[in-house]
Amino acid sequence: MFKSSNTHTKKPSSVSRIKTGSFERKLSLTRAGLMVGTRMTGHLAASFFTRKDKREEKRKQALSKQAQYLVEELGRLKGSVVKIGQVMALYGEHFLPPEVTEALHTLEENTVALEWSVIHDVLFDQLGEERMAQLDIEQVPIGTASLGQVHCARILTTNEIICLKVQYPGVAKAVDTDLDAVAQLLKIARVVTFGPAFDDWLEEVRAMMHREIDYHLEAETTAHFSELLKDDTRFVVPKVYFDFSTDQVLATRFELGENVSSPLVAQLSQVRRNALAKASLELFLQELFVWHEIQTDPNFGNYRIRIGAEGLADQIVLLDFGAVQKYPASFIHPVCKMISSAYASDVKGVIDGGIALHFMSGTWPEAVLIEFANVCIAVLEPLAKENSDAGDEAFNEKGEYCWRASDLPSRIAKRAAVSAISRYFKIPPKEFVFLNRKLVGVYTFISVLDGQFNGAEILAPYVQKFMNKTSL
Repeated sequence: MFKSSNTHTKKPSSVSRIKTGSFERKLSLTRAGLMVGTRMTGHLAASFFTRKDKREEKRKQALSKQAQYLVEELGRLKGSVVKIGQVMALYGEHFLPPEVTEALHTLEENTVALEWSVIHDVLFDQLGEERMAQLDIEQVPIGTASLGQVHCARILTTNEIICLKVQYPGVAKAVDTDLDAVAQLLKIARVVTFGPAFDDWLEEVRAMMHREIDYHLEAETTAHFSELLKDDTRFVVPKVYFDFSTDQVLATRFELGENVSSPLVAQLSQVRRNALAKASLELFLQELFVWHEIQTDPNFGNYRIRIGAEGLADQIVLLDFGAVQKYPASFIHPVCKMISSAYASDVKGVIDGGIALHFMSGTWPEAVLIEFANVCIAVLEPLAKENSDAGDEAFNEKGEYCWRASDLPSRIAKRAAVSAISRYFKIPPKEFVFLNRKLVGVYTFISVLDGQFNGAEILAPYVQKFMNKTSL
Protein backbone atom coordinates (compact mmCIF):
# COMPACT_ATOMS: atom_id res chain seq x y z
CA MET A 1 0.00 0.00 0.00
CA PHE A 2 1.33 3.41 -1.02
CA LYS A 3 2.27 5.78 1.83
CA SER A 4 2.57 9.56 1.30
CA SER A 5 5.16 11.69 3.05
CA ASN A 6 2.30 13.27 5.03
CA THR A 7 0.95 10.00 6.41
CA HIS A 8 -0.11 10.15 10.06
CA THR A 9 1.95 7.97 12.35
CA LYS A 10 -1.16 7.32 14.40
CA LYS A 11 -4.46 6.43 12.82
CA PRO A 12 -7.04 9.13 13.72
CA SER A 13 -10.33 8.27 15.32
CA SER A 14 -13.14 7.69 12.85
CA VAL A 15 -16.90 7.40 12.61
CA SER A 16 -19.05 5.21 10.42
CA ARG A 17 -21.53 7.88 9.29
CA ILE A 18 -22.49 11.54 9.43
CA LYS A 19 -26.06 12.26 10.41
CA THR A 20 -27.71 14.01 7.47
CA GLY A 21 -31.39 13.30 8.09
CA SER A 22 -33.20 16.62 7.72
CA PHE A 23 -35.86 15.84 10.36
CA GLU A 24 -33.28 14.78 12.93
CA ARG A 25 -31.10 17.84 12.35
CA LYS A 26 -34.01 20.30 12.24
CA LEU A 27 -35.34 18.90 15.49
CA SER A 28 -31.97 19.33 17.22
CA LEU A 29 -31.49 22.88 15.92
CA THR A 30 -35.06 23.95 16.73
CA ARG A 31 -34.73 22.56 20.25
CA ALA A 32 -31.47 24.48 20.73
CA GLY A 33 -33.00 27.71 19.38
CA LEU A 34 -36.01 27.47 21.64
CA MET A 35 -33.76 26.80 24.62
CA VAL A 36 -31.65 29.91 23.94
CA GLY A 37 -34.68 32.08 23.16
CA THR A 38 -36.37 31.07 26.42
CA ARG A 39 -33.21 31.69 28.42
CA MET A 40 -32.68 35.14 26.86
CA THR A 41 -36.31 36.10 27.51
CA GLY A 42 -35.95 35.02 31.14
CA HIS A 43 -32.73 36.98 31.48
CA LEU A 44 -34.29 40.15 30.04
CA ALA A 45 -37.25 39.86 32.37
CA ALA A 46 -35.02 39.26 35.40
CA SER A 47 -32.84 42.31 34.60
CA PHE A 48 -35.71 44.69 33.83
CA PHE A 49 -35.17 46.74 36.99
CA THR A 50 -31.37 46.71 36.74
CA ARG A 51 -29.56 49.98 36.00
CA LYS A 52 -29.27 50.56 32.22
CA ASP A 53 -25.48 50.26 31.96
CA LYS A 54 -25.42 47.13 34.12
CA ARG A 55 -28.36 45.70 32.19
CA GLU A 56 -26.51 45.99 28.86
CA GLU A 57 -23.37 44.41 30.31
CA LYS A 58 -25.36 41.48 31.68
CA ARG A 59 -27.23 41.11 28.39
CA LYS A 60 -23.94 40.78 26.49
CA GLN A 61 -22.64 38.23 28.98
CA ALA A 62 -25.84 36.20 28.71
CA LEU A 63 -25.80 36.39 24.90
CA SER A 64 -22.17 35.29 24.78
CA LYS A 65 -22.96 32.30 27.00
CA GLN A 66 -25.99 31.27 24.97
CA ALA A 67 -24.14 31.78 21.67
CA GLN A 68 -21.48 29.34 22.86
CA TYR A 69 -24.23 26.85 23.65
CA LEU A 70 -25.57 27.22 20.09
CA VAL A 71 -22.10 26.64 18.67
CA GLU A 72 -21.71 23.46 20.71
CA GLU A 73 -25.01 22.20 19.29
CA LEU A 74 -23.90 23.01 15.73
CA GLY A 75 -20.61 21.23 16.31
CA ARG A 76 -22.36 18.05 17.40
CA LEU A 77 -24.24 17.80 14.10
CA LYS A 78 -21.11 18.22 11.96
CA GLY A 79 -21.38 18.03 8.16
CA SER A 80 -22.58 21.10 6.27
CA VAL A 81 -23.91 22.68 9.48
CA VAL A 82 -20.33 23.18 10.65
CA LYS A 83 -19.32 24.76 7.34
CA ILE A 84 -22.38 27.03 7.40
CA GLY A 85 -21.46 28.15 10.92
CA GLN A 86 -17.90 28.89 9.83
CA VAL A 87 -19.08 30.89 6.81
CA MET A 88 -21.43 32.89 9.03
CA ALA A 89 -18.54 33.58 11.41
CA LEU A 90 -16.46 34.98 8.57
CA TYR A 91 -19.12 37.01 6.80
CA GLY A 92 -21.84 37.65 9.39
CA GLU A 93 -20.39 40.66 11.20
CA HIS A 94 -22.95 42.99 9.59
CA PHE A 95 -25.91 40.82 10.57
CA LEU A 96 -25.07 39.01 13.79
CA PRO A 97 -24.20 40.37 17.25
CA PRO A 98 -20.43 40.34 18.01
CA GLU A 99 -21.04 37.77 20.77
CA VAL A 100 -22.50 35.36 18.21
CA THR A 101 -19.76 35.79 15.59
CA GLU A 102 -17.09 35.40 18.28
CA ALA A 103 -18.68 32.13 19.38
CA LEU A 104 -18.97 30.91 15.78
CA HIS A 105 -15.26 31.56 15.27
CA THR A 106 -14.58 28.81 17.82
CA LEU A 107 -16.44 26.30 15.67
CA GLU A 108 -13.75 23.88 14.58
CA GLU A 109 -13.66 21.69 11.53
CA ASN A 110 -14.69 18.08 12.01
CA THR A 111 -11.33 16.39 12.61
CA VAL A 112 -12.87 12.94 13.01
CA ALA A 113 -12.40 10.96 9.81
CA LEU A 114 -15.09 8.87 8.17
CA GLU A 115 -14.21 5.16 8.15
CA TRP A 116 -12.37 3.93 5.08
CA SER A 117 -15.12 1.44 4.20
CA VAL A 118 -17.58 4.33 3.77
CA ILE A 119 -15.11 6.43 1.76
CA HIS A 120 -14.30 3.40 -0.39
CA ASP A 121 -17.99 2.98 -1.21
CA VAL A 122 -18.24 6.66 -2.23
CA LEU A 123 -15.16 6.34 -4.45
CA PHE A 124 -16.39 3.11 -5.99
CA ASP A 125 -19.81 4.64 -6.68
CA GLN A 126 -18.27 7.77 -8.23
CA LEU A 127 -15.32 6.29 -10.13
CA GLY A 128 -16.40 2.76 -10.89
CA GLU A 129 -14.43 -0.48 -10.80
CA GLU A 130 -12.22 0.24 -13.81
CA ARG A 131 -10.89 3.59 -12.59
CA MET A 132 -10.55 2.34 -9.00
CA ALA A 133 -8.33 -0.45 -10.30
CA GLN A 134 -5.93 2.17 -11.67
CA LEU A 135 -5.30 3.67 -8.23
CA ASP A 136 -3.38 2.64 -5.14
CA ILE A 137 -5.18 4.67 -2.45
CA GLU A 138 -3.90 5.35 1.04
CA GLN A 139 -6.66 4.47 3.49
CA VAL A 140 -5.64 6.95 6.19
CA PRO A 141 -6.68 10.51 5.17
CA ILE A 142 -4.13 13.33 5.12
CA GLY A 143 -6.83 15.87 5.91
CA THR A 144 -10.41 16.05 7.17
CA ALA A 145 -12.97 18.85 7.12
CA SER A 146 -16.68 19.41 7.57
CA LEU A 147 -17.68 18.49 4.02
CA GLY A 148 -15.17 15.79 3.16
CA GLN A 149 -11.69 14.37 3.56
CA VAL A 150 -8.56 13.97 1.46
CA HIS A 151 -6.70 10.77 0.66
CA CYS A 152 -3.41 10.40 -1.17
CA ALA A 153 -3.18 7.94 -4.05
CA ARG A 154 -0.77 6.74 -6.73
CA ILE A 155 -1.73 6.26 -10.36
CA LEU A 156 -0.37 2.80 -11.08
CA THR A 157 0.41 3.38 -14.77
CA THR A 158 2.37 6.62 -14.27
CA ASN A 159 3.42 6.58 -10.59
CA GLU A 160 2.01 10.12 -10.23
CA ILE A 161 0.98 11.04 -6.68
CA ILE A 162 -2.44 12.66 -6.44
CA CYS A 163 -4.91 13.84 -3.80
CA LEU A 164 -8.50 12.61 -3.81
CA LYS A 165 -10.86 15.07 -2.14
CA VAL A 166 -13.90 12.94 -1.28
CA GLN A 167 -17.21 14.51 -0.30
CA TYR A 168 -19.07 12.86 2.58
CA PRO A 169 -22.22 10.98 1.54
CA GLY A 170 -25.46 12.89 2.00
CA VAL A 171 -23.81 16.28 2.53
CA ALA A 172 -24.94 17.74 -0.81
CA LYS A 173 -28.59 16.86 -0.14
CA ALA A 174 -28.46 18.39 3.35
CA VAL A 175 -27.08 21.85 2.47
CA ASP A 176 -30.37 23.65 1.82
CA THR A 177 -32.24 22.15 4.76
CA ASP A 178 -29.25 22.74 7.05
CA LEU A 179 -28.95 26.40 6.01
CA ASP A 180 -32.67 26.98 6.50
CA ALA A 181 -32.51 25.22 9.87
CA VAL A 182 -29.55 27.34 11.04
CA ALA A 183 -31.32 30.53 9.94
CA GLN A 184 -34.44 29.42 11.80
CA LEU A 185 -32.31 28.64 14.85
CA LEU A 186 -30.92 32.20 14.85
CA LYS A 187 -34.44 33.58 14.51
CA ILE A 188 -35.90 31.44 17.28
CA ALA A 189 -32.93 32.27 19.51
CA ARG A 190 -33.62 35.97 18.83
CA VAL A 191 -30.02 36.77 17.90
CA VAL A 192 -30.76 38.16 14.44
CA THR A 193 -33.38 40.40 12.89
CA PHE A 194 -34.68 39.08 9.59
CA GLY A 195 -35.07 41.55 6.73
CA PRO A 196 -34.31 41.98 3.01
CA ALA A 197 -30.57 42.56 3.58
CA PHE A 198 -30.25 39.46 5.76
CA ASP A 199 -32.27 37.40 3.27
CA ASP A 200 -30.01 38.52 0.40
CA TRP A 201 -26.93 37.65 2.42
CA LEU A 202 -28.39 34.26 3.36
CA GLU A 203 -28.99 33.48 -0.32
CA GLU A 204 -25.40 34.44 -1.08
CA VAL A 205 -24.25 32.00 1.62
CA ARG A 206 -26.51 29.38 0.02
CA ALA A 207 -24.93 29.98 -3.38
CA MET A 208 -21.46 29.76 -1.83
CA MET A 209 -22.31 26.46 -0.14
CA HIS A 210 -23.55 24.99 -3.42
CA ARG A 211 -20.31 26.02 -5.11
CA GLU A 212 -18.36 24.41 -2.27
CA ILE A 213 -20.04 21.03 -2.81
CA ASP A 214 -19.83 21.08 -6.60
CA TYR A 215 -16.47 19.40 -7.14
CA HIS A 216 -16.94 19.36 -10.92
CA LEU A 217 -17.19 23.16 -10.83
CA GLU A 218 -14.14 23.36 -8.56
CA ALA A 219 -12.18 21.15 -10.98
CA GLU A 220 -13.08 23.45 -13.88
CA THR A 221 -12.25 26.57 -11.84
CA THR A 222 -8.91 25.12 -10.70
CA ALA A 223 -7.98 24.34 -14.30
CA HIS A 224 -9.08 27.85 -15.32
CA PHE A 225 -6.85 29.51 -12.72
CA SER A 226 -4.02 27.20 -13.70
CA GLU A 227 -4.31 28.57 -17.22
CA LEU A 228 -4.49 32.18 -15.96
CA LEU A 229 -1.32 31.71 -13.88
CA LYS A 230 0.61 29.35 -16.15
CA ASP A 231 3.28 31.95 -16.94
CA ASP A 232 3.61 33.27 -13.37
CA THR A 233 6.24 31.15 -11.63
CA ARG A 234 5.41 32.69 -8.24
CA PHE A 235 2.33 30.47 -7.97
CA VAL A 236 1.60 26.76 -8.13
CA VAL A 237 -1.90 25.57 -9.04
CA PRO A 238 -2.33 21.79 -8.72
CA LYS A 239 -3.01 19.93 -11.95
CA VAL A 240 -6.54 18.51 -12.14
CA TYR A 241 -6.96 14.86 -13.13
CA PHE A 242 -10.36 14.95 -14.79
CA ASP A 243 -10.31 11.18 -15.41
CA PHE A 244 -10.57 10.66 -11.65
CA SER A 245 -12.82 13.65 -10.84
CA THR A 246 -16.61 13.73 -10.49
CA ASP A 247 -19.25 15.89 -8.81
CA GLN A 248 -18.18 14.45 -5.43
CA VAL A 249 -14.52 13.52 -6.01
CA LEU A 250 -11.79 15.99 -6.95
CA ALA A 251 -8.43 14.58 -8.06
CA THR A 252 -5.44 16.94 -8.12
CA ARG A 253 -1.68 16.60 -8.10
CA PHE A 254 -0.17 16.27 -4.61
CA GLU A 255 1.76 19.49 -3.91
CA LEU A 256 4.23 19.89 -1.07
CA GLY A 257 4.40 23.09 0.95
CA GLU A 258 4.60 24.65 4.40
CA ASN A 259 1.83 26.39 6.32
CA VAL A 260 1.99 30.19 6.00
CA SER A 261 2.60 30.49 9.75
CA SER A 262 5.27 27.77 9.79
CA PRO A 263 8.54 28.56 11.63
CA LEU A 264 10.39 27.58 8.44
CA VAL A 265 8.60 30.34 6.57
CA ALA A 266 9.22 32.83 9.38
CA GLN A 267 12.96 32.05 9.17
CA LEU A 268 13.15 33.17 5.54
CA SER A 269 14.98 36.44 4.89
CA GLN A 270 13.01 39.70 4.80
CA VAL A 271 13.58 39.92 1.05
CA ARG A 272 12.10 36.46 0.45
CA ARG A 273 9.12 37.07 2.73
CA ASN A 274 8.51 40.40 1.02
CA ALA A 275 8.49 38.67 -2.35
CA LEU A 276 5.82 36.22 -1.16
CA ALA A 277 3.76 39.01 0.41
CA LYS A 278 3.93 41.13 -2.74
CA ALA A 279 2.86 38.13 -4.82
CA SER A 280 -0.23 37.59 -2.66
CA LEU A 281 -1.20 41.27 -3.00
CA GLU A 282 -0.71 41.28 -6.75
CA LEU A 283 -2.76 38.11 -7.12
CA PHE A 284 -5.67 39.83 -5.37
CA LEU A 285 -5.33 42.90 -7.60
CA GLN A 286 -5.27 40.68 -10.71
CA GLU A 287 -8.42 38.93 -9.52
CA LEU A 288 -10.17 42.24 -8.86
CA PHE A 289 -9.02 44.61 -11.59
CA VAL A 290 -8.34 42.18 -14.45
CA TRP A 291 -10.15 38.84 -14.11
CA HIS A 292 -13.16 39.91 -12.00
CA GLU A 293 -12.99 36.46 -10.41
CA ILE A 294 -11.98 36.30 -6.76
CA GLN A 295 -11.21 33.43 -4.40
CA THR A 296 -13.19 34.80 -1.45
CA ASP A 297 -12.21 32.28 1.25
CA PRO A 298 -9.25 33.72 3.23
CA ASN A 299 -8.64 30.50 5.19
CA PHE A 300 -4.88 29.90 5.45
CA GLY A 301 -5.55 26.22 4.85
CA ASN A 302 -6.09 27.14 1.21
CA TYR A 303 -2.45 28.18 0.81
CA ARG A 304 0.98 26.62 1.21
CA ILE A 305 4.45 28.09 0.89
CA ARG A 306 6.90 26.05 -1.15
CA ILE A 307 10.33 27.05 0.04
CA GLY A 308 12.66 27.16 -2.93
CA ALA A 309 15.77 25.04 -2.97
CA GLU A 310 19.09 26.81 -3.49
CA GLY A 311 18.83 29.06 -6.51
CA LEU A 312 15.05 28.69 -6.84
CA ALA A 313 12.42 31.22 -5.82
CA ASP A 314 9.82 30.51 -3.15
CA GLN A 315 6.27 29.90 -4.37
CA ILE A 316 2.69 30.13 -3.12
CA VAL A 317 0.70 26.93 -3.63
CA LEU A 318 -3.00 27.66 -4.22
CA LEU A 319 -5.02 24.66 -3.06
CA ASP A 320 -8.73 25.48 -3.00
CA PHE A 321 -10.92 27.13 -5.63
CA GLY A 322 -14.31 26.15 -4.24
CA ALA A 323 -15.17 29.70 -3.14
CA VAL A 324 -14.33 31.58 -6.34
CA GLN A 325 -16.91 34.22 -7.25
CA LYS A 326 -17.39 36.06 -10.52
CA TYR A 327 -18.46 39.69 -10.23
CA PRO A 328 -20.34 41.77 -12.81
CA ALA A 329 -18.93 45.04 -14.11
CA SER A 330 -21.76 46.90 -12.36
CA PHE A 331 -20.17 45.91 -9.05
CA ILE A 332 -16.49 45.76 -10.00
CA HIS A 333 -16.40 49.23 -11.56
CA PRO A 334 -17.46 51.23 -8.46
CA VAL A 335 -15.21 49.06 -6.24
CA CYS A 336 -12.22 49.75 -8.47
CA LYS A 337 -13.21 53.43 -8.54
CA MET A 338 -13.23 53.54 -4.73
CA ILE A 339 -9.83 51.85 -4.51
CA SER A 340 -8.31 54.04 -7.24
CA SER A 341 -9.71 57.16 -5.57
CA ALA A 342 -8.48 56.08 -2.14
CA TYR A 343 -5.04 55.48 -3.66
CA ALA A 344 -5.00 59.11 -4.80
CA SER A 345 -6.74 60.45 -1.64
CA ASP A 346 -9.60 61.60 -3.88
CA VAL A 347 -12.46 62.04 -1.40
CA LYS A 348 -15.11 62.78 -4.03
CA GLY A 349 -14.18 59.69 -6.06
CA VAL A 350 -14.51 57.46 -2.99
CA ILE A 351 -17.92 58.97 -2.22
CA ASP A 352 -19.12 58.49 -5.81
CA GLY A 353 -18.05 54.82 -5.72
CA GLY A 354 -19.74 54.25 -2.35
CA ILE A 355 -23.00 55.76 -3.57
CA ALA A 356 -22.87 53.63 -6.74
CA LEU A 357 -22.55 50.54 -4.53
CA HIS A 358 -25.65 51.61 -2.57
CA PHE A 359 -24.14 51.59 0.90
CA MET A 360 -23.69 55.33 0.96
CA SER A 361 -26.41 57.84 0.17
CA GLY A 362 -26.17 61.25 -1.44
CA THR A 363 -28.74 62.44 1.13
CA TRP A 364 -26.30 62.04 4.02
CA PRO A 365 -24.80 65.19 5.53
CA GLU A 366 -21.66 66.27 3.68
CA ALA A 367 -19.53 65.91 6.82
CA VAL A 368 -20.61 62.26 7.18
CA LEU A 369 -19.85 61.49 3.53
CA ILE A 370 -16.42 63.06 3.84
CA GLU A 371 -15.63 61.15 7.05
CA PHE A 372 -16.81 57.90 5.44
CA ALA A 373 -14.51 58.54 2.48
CA ASN A 374 -11.60 59.30 4.81
CA VAL A 375 -12.13 56.02 6.67
CA CYS A 376 -12.07 54.18 3.32
CA ILE A 377 -8.87 56.00 2.39
CA ALA A 378 -7.37 54.99 5.75
CA VAL A 379 -8.20 51.33 5.04
CA LEU A 380 -6.08 51.61 1.88
CA GLU A 381 -3.21 53.20 3.84
CA PRO A 382 -0.66 50.48 2.90
CA LEU A 383 -1.45 51.01 -0.80
CA ALA A 384 -1.80 54.79 -0.92
CA LYS A 385 0.50 57.24 -2.70
CA GLU A 386 0.99 59.08 0.56
CA ASN A 387 0.59 57.66 4.08
CA SER A 388 -0.13 60.96 5.81
CA ASP A 389 -2.08 59.40 8.71
CA ALA A 390 0.37 56.59 9.42
CA GLY A 391 2.69 57.12 12.38
CA ASP A 392 6.42 56.57 12.37
CA GLU A 393 5.92 53.11 13.88
CA ALA A 394 4.30 52.01 10.60
CA PHE A 395 7.60 52.33 8.71
CA ASN A 396 11.05 50.81 8.98
CA GLU A 397 14.32 52.69 8.68
CA LYS A 398 14.11 52.46 4.87
CA GLY A 399 10.70 54.11 4.81
CA GLU A 400 8.95 50.86 3.91
CA TYR A 401 5.49 50.17 5.30
CA CYS A 402 5.48 47.52 8.05
CA TRP A 403 2.17 45.71 7.67
CA ARG A 404 2.32 43.90 11.01
CA ALA A 405 3.62 46.76 13.16
CA SER A 406 1.25 49.35 11.66
CA ASP A 407 -1.67 48.12 13.80
CA LEU A 408 -3.98 49.28 11.01
CA PRO A 409 -7.06 47.11 11.81
CA SER A 410 -7.39 48.35 15.40
CA ARG A 411 -6.77 51.96 14.37
CA ILE A 412 -9.52 51.76 11.75
CA ALA A 413 -11.91 50.09 14.20
CA LYS A 414 -11.34 52.81 16.82
CA ARG A 415 -11.84 55.56 14.28
CA ALA A 416 -15.06 54.07 12.95
CA ALA A 417 -16.41 53.49 16.48
CA VAL A 418 -16.26 57.16 17.43
CA SER A 419 -17.31 58.43 14.03
CA ALA A 420 -20.74 59.80 13.15
CA ILE A 421 -20.87 57.45 10.14
CA SER A 422 -21.97 54.59 12.41
CA ARG A 423 -25.43 56.20 12.63
CA TYR A 424 -25.79 56.35 8.86
CA PHE A 425 -23.84 53.37 7.59
CA LYS A 426 -25.96 50.83 5.75
CA ILE A 427 -25.34 47.13 5.47
CA PRO A 428 -23.11 46.83 2.39
CA PRO A 429 -24.25 44.80 -0.63
CA LYS A 430 -23.76 41.07 -0.19
CA GLU A 431 -20.98 41.00 -2.80
CA PHE A 432 -18.99 43.61 -0.87
CA VAL A 433 -19.23 41.59 2.35
CA PHE A 434 -17.33 38.71 0.74
CA LEU A 435 -14.89 40.99 -1.07
CA ASN A 436 -14.10 42.85 2.15
CA ARG A 437 -13.36 39.58 3.90
CA LYS A 438 -10.90 38.67 1.13
CA LEU A 439 -9.13 42.02 1.52
CA VAL A 440 -8.82 41.39 5.27
CA GLY A 441 -7.43 37.94 4.43
CA VAL A 442 -4.78 39.43 2.13
CA TYR A 443 -3.76 41.97 4.80
CA THR A 444 -3.52 39.17 7.37
CA PHE A 445 -1.48 36.97 5.02
CA ILE A 446 1.02 39.79 4.49
CA SER A 447 1.12 40.60 8.22
CA VAL A 448 1.85 36.97 9.14
CA LEU A 449 4.75 37.07 6.69
CA ASP A 450 5.79 40.38 8.34
CA GLY A 451 5.89 42.03 4.94
CA GLN A 452 7.68 45.36 4.80
CA PHE A 453 7.10 47.22 1.55
CA ASN A 454 5.04 50.05 0.09
CA GLY A 455 2.02 48.66 -1.73
CA ALA A 456 1.53 51.81 -3.83
CA GLU A 457 4.11 50.67 -6.35
CA ILE A 458 2.14 47.45 -6.87
CA LEU A 459 -1.30 49.08 -7.03
CA ALA A 460 -0.25 51.99 -9.28
CA PRO A 461 -0.25 50.12 -12.64
CA TYR A 462 -3.74 48.72 -11.98
CA VAL A 463 -5.08 52.15 -11.06
CA GLN A 464 -3.52 53.69 -14.15
CA LYS A 465 -5.06 51.10 -16.46
CA PHE A 466 -8.44 51.49 -14.79
CA MET A 467 -8.34 55.28 -15.05
CA ASN A 468 -7.27 55.11 -18.71
CA LYS A 469 -10.13 52.73 -19.49
CA THR A 470 -12.79 54.80 -17.73
CA SER A 471 -11.59 58.04 -19.36
CA LEU A 472 -12.19 56.69 -22.88
